[in-house]
Amino acid sequence: MESKPFFRFLFFFIAIAFLFLFAWTHLHYAPSPGVTTLLDCASNSPWCTSSKNRFQSKQPTLTKTPRASTSQRRHHESAVPRHPLDPLTIQEFNKVRKILSSHALFKSSNNYALHSVVLEEPNKELVLKWKKGQPLFPRIASVIARANGVSHVLTVNLETDNVTVLNTAPPTGYPTMTIEDMTSATWAPLSNAKFNRTIIERGVNLKDVACLPISLGWFGKKEENRRLIKVQCYSMEDTANFYMRPIEGLTVLLDMDTKEVVEVSDTGRPIPIPKATNTDYRFSEQKLQQDLNSINPISIEQPKGPSFVIEDEHLVKWANWEFHLKPDPRAGVVVSRAKVRDLESGVLRDVMYKGFTSELFVPYMDPTDAWYFKTYMDAGEYGFGLQAMPLDPLNDCPRNAYYMDGVFAAGDGVPYVRSNMVCMFERYTGDIGWRHAESPITGMEIKEVRPKVTLVVRMAASVANYDYIVDWEFQTDGLIRIKVGLSGILMVKGTAYENMNQVEGQENLFGTLLSENVIGVIHDHYITFYLDMDIDGSDNSFVNVNIKRQETSPGESPRKSYLKAVRNVAKTEKDAQIQLKLYDPSEFHVINPTKKTRVGNPVGYKVVPGGTAASLLDHDDPPQKRGAFTNNQIWVTPYNRSEQWAGGLFVYQSHGEDTLDVWSERDRPIENKDIVVWYTLGFHHIPCQEDFPIMPTVSSSFDLKPVNFFESNPILRAPPYFEKDLPVCRPAASA
Repeated sequence: MESKPFFRFLFFFIAIAFLFLFAWTHLHYAPSPGVTTLLDCASNSPWCTSSKNRFQSKQPTLTKTPRASTSQRRHHESAVPRHPLDPLTIQEFNKVRKILSSHALFKSSNNYALHSVVLEEPNKELVLKWKKGQPLFPRIASVIARANGVSHVLTVNLETDNVTVLNTAPPTGYPTMTIEDMTSATWAPLSNAKFNRTIIERGVNLKDVACLPISLGWFGKKEENRRLIKVQCYSMEDTANFYMRPIEGLTVLLDMDTKEVVEVSDTGRPIPIPKATNTDYRFSEQKLQQDLNSINPISIEQPKGPSFVIEDEHLVKWANWEFHLKPDPRAGVVVSRAKVRDLESGVLRDVMYKGFTSELFVPYMDPTDAWYFKTYMDAGEYGFGLQAMPLDPLNDCPRNAYYMDGVFAAGDGVPYVRSNMVCMFERYTGDIGWRHAESPITGMEIKEVRPKVTLVVRMAASVANYDYIVDWEFQTDGLIRIKVGLSGILMVKGTAYENMNQVEGQENLFGTLLSENVIGVIHDHYITFYLDMDIDGSDNSFVNVNIKRQETSPGESPRKSYLKAVRNVAKTEKDAQIQLKLYDPSEFHVINPTKKTRVGNPVGYKVVPGGTAASLLDHDDPPQKRGAFTNNQIWVTPYNRSEQWAGGLFVYQSHGEDTLDVWSERDRPIENKDIVVWYTLGFHHIPCQEDFPIMPTVSSSFDLKPVNFFESNPILRAPPYFEKDLPVCRPAASA
């Protein structure tokens, strides 16, 4: 009887914590002030925002540039598709939901969820022939669903209402988690008495608990035949940056379908919860705000408006470029039908049929019990686009930016709008397009310089603690630069150490001591891009242009050596599996062997690697088996519309049987074929104190650059700037 007050007390805390955490998880994972569900709007949900009260940046008085239309002015409910690749509309999502609700597969299911609802794109050859003004092809939705514990892939014909069940899941793996999966997983442990008791015993108030859903990879048979997830928790007391306050060693294994707690493991009891001091990153919470008076505000002004136009919501036209752009729940953004205008002929020429982020692989380098499984696949497990947050005007994107919304389906099929998910803007940073100044010794007074202006398409995803910024940058010289920026907050490990002088000998911390009781764990990031190159047509070849040292013959030259280019056309897939080597350099060309320049060179583009990293994990390590698409930096495969996701269609808990590595082992012919290039951008990250409590952005990129594609410099005739052409801006105070 004496224990009753304690259990009443415990029950009270559980109830409060449940409500608090439920609200918190909805704030972080469910529709937020950037996500509007139509169902919520109808029920006056607090997540609903009208065009009158949505966040709008305050415009300084000097602005005369007309803003491109943003989500506040869009009417998604009445949107209709106008291009074969346009994403599904709200009306189409609602129709898919209605059709499926009456289908036998779902009518007989007590519990089903739609994990992906996207456009089933028409066959490539049909899209290539389609011209604006022609009728669209039948609109078909591609659906990945789970019903009665089984995964299904099906299509829904929106003209005939016909549902076709294509197949069930492969032998291993599950679909991308829904937002509802992630949300419910974070509060499910609160129903477990052992979990709650452990939290209290670790000195954390239940009302301060914040939990994260962590994919667990695959490490053996005990993890098979159940859709599992691990949950780890943090203390939010006195800081918004709960990531820096881990309840180290506490891990909950959860059945994602039943929400049953399978196991509670606590291996970190001797480790204190790190203090909240100096962890908050919000500007309002900085006691000593940095004096930025030395940096005056900078803004790009365009009195005549932007130089790009967007037709029918998704077709972008800028300078000599034209491409189709759409948000995607898994890839983030998809760039399709990219063409560049040849200024000599005036013809729009094909460059790339489709490009997008295929997968992100993030393995942490700590083999201990609470960390070994942290080997994330952020696109296939969490949905890279689903984790995209509304961009912040003036800070994520400059004032001259245009914004595009994403429209996605929730787990129950109800559509919602992710506002301001993508931005587009013209960038001028003082870079030079080309220049030459003649030396005075020639007697010619020549100085010719051209400014470089580019078009940037940007999205940013906040996958729990980490933020990824992905830019597709188009240049007037025909180059496309794909850049990835990493920011956000480190995933850290609690430790008993407060200073390195306490660490004995060569003890492996698996990272860096960043602050008292906080270790930043070493990890990698690999971002694999799908690039369906169509250089002046679909049939292309991949050429490894190897740069070799050539020795001169005795008496041939005062030189002993020089470099020469040796061109090797890849016949099959294995010929095009590339691991970058600094002392065995190559250029990597995608050419159209049937199209030649005036002087006889095959037209092409080349993949230009930037700073990157390669995976050093053992190929038999379970995470690397699943992430085997990072074994090479470049792969080339024949086009196959079923091969788009480098980690496989069903990544969650997969064993790695359906990856780019497996497909490429078939060694199919790729010479003069419709081919896809895959490029992996990599980062090794050894955390440092400058990463605490939030990381300055670090970036890397690679280029797709014309190589003998044009007859000459395509921006030769670009005009220079003159003072009379530029706006004169006055500070707001003097306006």
